[in-house]
This record gives sequence, C-alpha cells and structure tokens, in this order.
Amino acid sequence: MIKLHPQIIGKNGKREFVVLPFEEYERIKGKLQDYEDLQELRAAKAADAGEDGFNLNEAKKELGV
Repeated sequence: MIKLHPQIIGKNGKREFVVLPFEEYERIKGKLQDYEDLQELRAAKAADAGEDGFNLNEAKKELGV
C-alpha cells in the first residue's frame, strides 16, 4: 500500500488541487502502468482463448534459437 502525504489546495472555498511529493507521484504512476499492462495482458489472453498454443521448445525451433 502506498502511504500518501497530499497537500490540498483550495480555490473559492472548494478543494481544487492536490499536490503530492514527487516520489509518491512516481510510485502511483508506476502502479497505474502495472495495472494497464495487466489489463492488456488479460485482454490478449482472452482474445487467444481456445486457440492452440506451443511450448518453449517449439518456439525456440520456430525462432531458430
């Protein structure tokens, strides 16, 4: 879990902006990217569902490795 230390900035008596320490921002940004990557992986896996796959040795042979 990411511990946040936000600073809230108001405008006209309403909460308008949040300022975070840069390290916290970077951690949040990284977590969001991980989440997006996971969603893409799940979508790709769902799209390939039911299709025949191949094992590592077959992949190496196909790639000439």
